[in-house]
Amino acid sequence: MAGGENPSAVPARSADEGPDGVKLLGAIGLLSLCLIAPALAQPRHGLSAFGDLKHPPGFRHFDYVNPDAPKGGELRSWQLESYDNLNPLILKGVMARNLSLTFQGLMARGMDEPDAVYADLAESAELADDRSWVAFNINPKAKFSNGTPVTAEDVVFTVEAAKKDGHPVYQLVLRDVDSVRAESRLRVVFRFAETESRRDLPLTVAQLPILPKAWFAGRDFASPTMEPIPGSGPYRISRVDAGRSLTYERVKDWWARDLPVNRGRHNFDWYRDDYYRDREIAFEAFFAGEYDFREEVTARHWATSYTPKPAFQDGRVKREVFKDETPSGVQAWFLNSRKSHLADPRVRQAINLAYDYEWANKTLFYGLYKRTRSMFENSDLAATGLPSPAELELLEPYRDRLPPELFTREFQPPQTDGSGNNRANLKKAQALLLEAGWKISNGKLVDAKGKPFELEFMLYEPSFQRIINPFARNLERIGIDISIRVVDISTFENRMRSFDYDVMSRRFVQPLTPGIEQRNYWASRSAGTVGSFNFSGVNDPAADDLIEHIVKARNRDELRAATRALDRLLMWGWYVVPHWYSGTFKLGYWDRFHRPARKPIYDVGLVDTWWIDPARDKALNLQRQR
Repeated sequence: MAGGENPSAVPARSADEGPDGVKLLGAIGLLSLCLIAPALAQPRHGLSAFGDLKHPPGFRHFDYVNPDAPKGGELRSWQLESYDNLNPLILKGVMARNLSLTFQGLMARGMDEPDAVYADLAESAELADDRSWVAFNINPKAKFSNGTPVTAEDVVFTVEAAKKDGHPVYQLVLRDVDSVRAESRLRVVFRFAETESRRDLPLTVAQLPILPKAWFAGRDFASPTMEPIPGSGPYRISRVDAGRSLTYERVKDWWARDLPVNRGRHNFDWYRDDYYRDREIAFEAFFAGEYDFREEVTARHWATSYTPKPAFQDGRVKREVFKDETPSGVQAWFLNSRKSHLADPRVRQAINLAYDYEWANKTLFYGLYKRTRSMFENSDLAATGLPSPAELELLEPYRDRLPPELFTREFQPPQTDGSGNNRANLKKAQALLLEAGWKISNGKLVDAKGKPFELEFMLYEPSFQRIINPFARNLERIGIDISIRVVDISTFENRMRSFDYDVMSRRFVQPLTPGIEQRNYWASRSAGTVGSFNFSGVNDPAADDLIEHIVKARNRDELRAATRALDRLLMWGWYVVPHWYSGTFKLGYWDRFHRPARKPIYDVGLVDTWWIDPARDKALNLQRQR
């Protein structure tokens, strides 16, 4: 769904660079490994990072679904801006939303567990005790929407194409896949490099959307396509209205509809995304009945814009708050430390001091938000208080290169009294800038050569300017020349991928079990990788080391210590000006639905588990063109 005070038109796709060499094992040893090892493991119905599975073999359905939910009707949503690509695995173009409806992975997430996946395309998996390999046995019933069967060769093709020509985030997370081989028509084996990332790799490859090899014959995998790619998922794309809408049709005879991971899900016959270039027009279209629901992330709309509407007053439109039990995501102004004028952490701290969050929350956000203080906010992975002994053990080797405050103080973003008078923090900010080598000349900050300090905020939608403008005025008061550049979404994506910006707003979601994707967010190697999510250009061997401790954590206690240690390094490095979060899902929807008795812990579940109530739907009588 599109954002508001969440600035991401295209949320970051949570998956996260060249393959490592294969060690020579000797001909006899290698032959034995190929022929014997995969047969030693017992078939499993599910996998998790630490071996914990809630659902036993033979479970019938997830707890958060109604297995008897009726099918039918249409669900409409909205997205901001546009799209020009229907391939979910590549960098080029602007990918359409919700393509995951049309594809399957070998295994599917359980949304009430932090990292569990269960049999989907694959009817079982076999995992080596040391996680050096995993084998998947594909369900013989599996087929793509064009009727062709899914085979191990399709899996091999997808993985090899993603490693060679896929989005850098896929290249990064798959780099330690040494090989993927079809042992038979329905059995595929992955072998992993001798690295600590083996903990997550079986789950990573299990969730990769599988594409049909035959369909790409004669087509360039790396080029955007507006031709729907046949998938094996619950929906197929039935209509492409370029840049305006995308319609998905439920596959009525879907081969996997009765699998435990799918029973009670995917209940709408049609799902449609309508694309709008203006947020306000999209809001009015919602109350005109053009689409069914919106996750409300604009405080002004939630606080003031619903109550005057007749459809809300008479109960046709509902407004409801759901608890959010997931990490709230990294939403911030990212300061590009690759740029020379933003390389000094004192400069980045000074920019932080100029932002008056308390005033903004009171004046612009109606007091609805909490300040983000962590890269893992709204989870037990967020660093609080002083470093624990386990964290200190990880941080001590880098004490001489880390800020002393990291060891003696809990991180807190700069605070104000909310009055709008930010003079004290601006005075501190100017002192830090002077300490970093900048000078004041005619009221402007200049460097040693007299060049002004210029800072550009890059946006793709004008509405976010109302939030930036007060921040910009404070920055101008300490001598920084500010410009705000609003570009179209394609230009924004291209400049973001090539790190051609000073400051830009973005959001990406942290997983419940952090792992190899952290390399894509913060590792030195990703700082120079076009298309990575290392938006701030973090390039620090201490961060690299802590990321590898996250990747190799053997249990949740070790994971928690490593994640919190990395969190402290990043926040005290002032790489971002952190935004805000809610800790809830705020949902507005037309009252035409039923839903299960409980929602999944880590999702709202509307698209996935709700269904149409025929009586309510008929009463609303929403007239729409398909």
